[in-house]
Amino acid sequence: MNSLDWAVLIGYFGVMVAIGLWSHRRVGDVSDFFTAGGRMPWWLSGISHHMSGYSAVLFTGYAGISYTYGVTSFVTWSFPIALGIAIGSKLFAPRINRMRSRLHVASPLEYLKNRYNLPTQQALAWSGMLLKIVDVGAKWAAIATLLSVFTGISLDQGILITGAITAVYCTIGGLWADALTELGQFVIQLLAGVSMFVAVVLKLNDKGIGFLGAWDEPALHGHGKPLVGPYGTVFLLAFLFIKLFEYNGGMLNQAQRYMATSSARQAERSARLSAALWLVWPAVLFFPMWMSPLLVHAARPDGSDSYALMTEQLLPHGLLGLVVVGFFSHTMAMCSSDANAIAAVFTRDVAPVLSRRARAWGTRGALVAARVTTVVFLGLSMAVATQVESPAFKDIITVVIKWVAGLMGPIAIPMMLGLLRPFRRSGPTAALTSWALGLLAFWLVNYPVNAHVDGGVPLQYQVSIPLAVSLVLYVVIGYIHPEDTPERLAVIERVNTDGDGDGASSAAVPAPAGAGDDVVGTPPS
Repeated sequence: MNSLDWAVLIGYFGVMVAIGLWSHRRVGDVSDFFTAGGRMPWWLSGISHHMSGYSAVLFTGYAGISYTYGVTSFVTWSFPIALGIAIGSKLFAPRINRMRSRLHVASPLEYLKNRYNLPTQQALAWSGMLLKIVDVGAKWAAIATLLSVFTGISLDQGILITGAITAVYCTIGGLWADALTELGQFVIQLLAGVSMFVAVVLKLNDKGIGFLGAWDEPALHGHGKPLVGPYGTVFLLAFLFIKLFEYNGGMLNQAQRYMATSSARQAERSARLSAALWLVWPAVLFFPMWMSPLLVHAARPDGSDSYALMTEQLLPHGLLGLVVVGFFSHTMAMCSSDANAIAAVFTRDVAPVLSRRARAWGTRGALVAARVTTVVFLGLSMAVATQVESPAFKDIITVVIKWVAGLMGPIAIPMMLGLLRPFRRSGPTAALTSWALGLLAFWLVNYPVNAHVDGGVPLQYQVSIPLAVSLVLYVVIGYIHPEDTPERLAVIERVNTDGDGDGASSAAVPAPAGAGDDVVGTPPS
């Protein structure tokens, strides 16, 4: 990178901070901070939903998969996400929006106190927060890896720089700042992605390799197969099921995008836009990665540095800076949205249980707590990022695929299925049992069992068995031990009733976590 590239990068950071300062004026309370007050346009919510699912892991971990295996990176990653969100646009998006408009909650987990009970809510909240710290830590490590390739600075310095900039704008402006910066990041990504796509096509032409003829090159032998290596049919089906829950709210930050729109109908449109973007745009981003074996020789065994090396070789200064900004924009979009989601969970669900003083927070006190929690979460995730390459985690892509995908299911099953009428019989016993034994299954499969299986347990089973265990237990226990009380049924009916707005019928409204006994009432006017 030269001075022009640095100017582009520094200018980008300046714009992000400016957006945060502008968004500060739109944040008057925790509802504005966490759900944009339900005033976000559906198209902005959809773009934000799409962008908050990316990170620099795409350009490191998945670049390595593309370098090694080819198009399976698209078939087993972005395609299942697109399909999962499309299904969720009908199944989950409207119901999650009604959580805000009818139950008057600001956290995706806030409704669980009345849907199940307080212990269930707390178990899911704490485990979700801890998982997100690890997940976001992997994202910081990914962007720091790319930054080290381009600038030579250490991983820890890269983590500190990106985390500090993100902390400024998302802490000041809340979800509005996240969404607006993600809109800008989408434009940057569009310019950077198209530039890289064109550069690779031109370079292939210089080598006498046609756009379609590249797949016949020996270096790309087998790269056109959709399912290869550890990424087979079982992995694809497992990943589709996992992404159905994860990208429709199971990882919390995407749920906030649905909650931020003005109505259930707008949330559905938001989800459909995000699904369409996931189906089309990643193919443009992946094409240079698929061609990378023809253009560069990766220094890392997993090929995770291939995209960065290719970018340095193919793009002129200025455009190189734009692509680096694109790397940052992906990671900062996801990490800032995760920070906002976890701050919502802690402020609304956890702190009132831990502290009587927190239960008495006024508008200003709750908003200050939300901002402090955001900073603390980012700090903890940055600390974890320095350990991602340690023996406990092994590497970035292991954290993202195995840890996050494997542990997300036991947390998401009670949260997401609890919204649906067919699972109304499943109560706190089913929720807590499926959560606990799902986590136990993850540990057993990935450690004791894995150590005693020749060659280890295949990846597809490492990520799918915990979710399958949780799903089966949640359904079976609900059937043999139903706990569908009138109060819980009222919550379910409230989010399943057709039509937007608060509705006219009486229904359960969750009290703040820790505010006392589970109560049922009508929403405030």
